[in-house]
Amino acid sequence: MPESPDLRPARESDHPEIVRRVQEWWGDSRTPQEARELSLLLPRLFLQFFAGTSLVLADGPGIRAFLVGLHSADDTTSAYIHFVGVDPALRGAGVGRRLYEEFFRRAASAGRRDVRAITSPGNAGSIAFHRALGFEVEAGDREVGGVAVRSDYDGPGQDRVCFRCPLGRPGAP
Repeated sequence: MPESPDLRPARESDHPEIVRRVQEWWGDSRTPQEARELSLLLPRLFLQFFAGTSLVLADGPGIRAFLVGLHSADDTTSAYIHFVGVDPALRGAGVGRRLYEEFFRRAASAGRRDVRAITSPGNAGSIAFHRALGFEVEAGDREVGGVAVRSDYDGPGQDRVCFRCPLGRPGAP
C-alpha cells in the first residue's frame, strides 16, 4: 500500500466495490451465502444519504478499507458507526483506528458529543477493538461472557453489544 493512501469521504459510486469487498473480505470466515447476506447490511441508500459522513481508504488496487457512519437526524448530539471493513492484508496495521479517529474528528467538528456502535456478543475482537478506542459498553438486559448485551436488539435472536464513546472529554477521542 502506498505511504499515503487516499482517505476521503465515500461516494455513492463506491457502493458496488464496497459490496464486493465485504463478500471477499468476509469470505474467509463465512460461506459465500453468509458473506452475501452480510453485504446486504449495506444497501446503496447509506451512500446516497450518508456518503459525506462515511469514509473510504483507497489506493491503486481500489478500496482497501471503509467506514459507513452517519450523524443522527433525531439526536443532534450523536453519531453512529454502522459498518467498517478493512482488507485482511491490512488488519492490525492501525487502519481501522485511523478510520475511527477521523470519524471521531469529523463528528466532533459537527458538534456531536458521542459516537455509538454495535456488535454481536460473540465478536470478541470487535468488542476489544471498540473498548481500546474508548467505547463504553452500554447497559443491557443480560450478560454474555461478562459483557452486557441487549437481547433481540436487531430482531428475535439478534442480540447486540451496544457501545457509546464520548467525544471531547479528557482521555476520550
